[in-house]
Amino acid sequence: MTIAARLGLALALLVAAPVAQGRGMAEPALDAILAPLPAGARIGLLVVDETGTVVAQRNADARMVPASTTKLFTTAAALATLPATDQPDTTGGASVSLEGAGSRPDVVLRGHGDARLSAAPDCTVDCLATLADAIAARTRRVGQVIGDDSAMADERWPSGMSWDNMATPSGTAVSALTLDDNIALATVIAGAEGTPAKIEAPVGLAVTGTVMSVRAGPVAVARSTLPGSDRWQLGGTIPAGSNLRVPLAVADPAARAAAVLRAMLVARGVAVRGPALARHRLGTASPEPTTLARLVPPPLADDVALTLRNSQNLHAELLLRRLAPSGTVADGIAARTAALAPVGLVPGSVSLYDGSGMSTYNRVTPRALVTLLRWGQAQSWGGTWIGGFPVAGQSGTLKNRLRGTALEGKLRAKTGTLLGTQALAGVLPTADGHTLAFAVLVGDLPEGTSATAVVDTLLLALAGL
Repeated sequence: MTIAARLGLALALLVAAPVAQGRGMAEPALDAILAPLPAGARIGLLVVDETGTVVAQRNADARMVPASTTKLFTTAAALATLPATDQPDTTGGASVSLEGAGSRPDVVLRGHGDARLSAAPDCTVDCLATLADAIAARTRRVGQVIGDDSAMADERWPSGMSWDNMATPSGTAVSALTLDDNIALATVIAGAEGTPAKIEAPVGLAVTGTVMSVRAGPVAVARSTLPGSDRWQLGGTIPAGSNLRVPLAVADPAARAAAVLRAMLVARGVAVRGPALARHRLGTASPEPTTLARLVPPPLADDVALTLRNSQNLHAELLLRRLAPSGTVADGIAARTAALAPVGLVPGSVSLYDGSGMSTYNRVTPRALVTLLRWGQAQSWGGTWIGGFPVAGQSGTLKNRLRGTALEGKLRAKTGTLLGTQALAGVLPTADGHTLAFAVLVGDLPEGTSATAVVDTLLLALAGL
């Protein structure tokens, strides 16, 4: 069925079964909208108006994989419990200190859970270069450069995350010391036809392999690594005269950050005798010495919005760990549960093992998501929270969805996607001035199928537009 036909169906069904004033959507109308779902797919949904009156539901209490709608729980807890999220982040920024006796002290770069530290050449805020400048201004001779992420436990990937996601930019390792979203760029520069292209490895990672330069055709460069490794292999072809930047997920972010800082110091004329190393937590975190310089990143509320808008997994995992002083996943999960106790979630309706939704162990009911949405809207920070959601047809993970429809620029919702799972939860306005809170979770989607068109048809019918 074409998009136009689906929209026509939505309008016809709306006339037959209006949703305004709490009358709800008739089951036959809902059945007709959901009928095109792929065979074998399971769906759970709940839609309520601002009074809590049910407008539409189907398997509202089914426990389903929430994917990235998990971030709604993590970000709500962060806004509810972390202090001064609307002020500069004085506790999260990276710092440097000079440690050890003698004329060549070691440089120690410490992370404290800030997700936004950058080494980009055009960086203007929260820049690693600022710390490199502070070191170069103090001394011209140093020993080792140590990346220390012991402010948080060394738990780099969520429990239940698929191993094949670990090597992708969406599954990069989690660390208290994070740089450039823990993604490094390798550069492939094509040579003459029939010759191997030049491969430039990013600082701190090893890259091998052969990419051949060919006369014409699309770029076809594959990347591979073992889970937990920072040794990569590239292969494939690239058209002669072109170049390509290949994003590589970092497995040891502290080591990578130390290597980049070391290179920055050398570029500033600092004589660095020792190597770049990583220092991870063994047991509990030790007290920190006096720092030479420390960065103060922008407000955490800004990062919450970025996490929601772009579905940034690394940032969500760091927010979870920052909920507890210990910086462990288990304590972060416990702190999130405690922070959301006032929501009144039905026991057993939420089982979450991470902060981002990458874990396949997670289970949530549509009713739990809608209950969270309604509670969050009523909080003092609710406007900030909802304001960070992707907007249909305009921003984030909804930028290309519902574009050109009457919901463009109006629907705000968090997406969720894993293999076999599609989810959407948020708020939408209706034609008669109501605001609906909704959650739609679709699971067990057969390979190569999608529920997006069906869900969008449902949303348009609900909005009455």
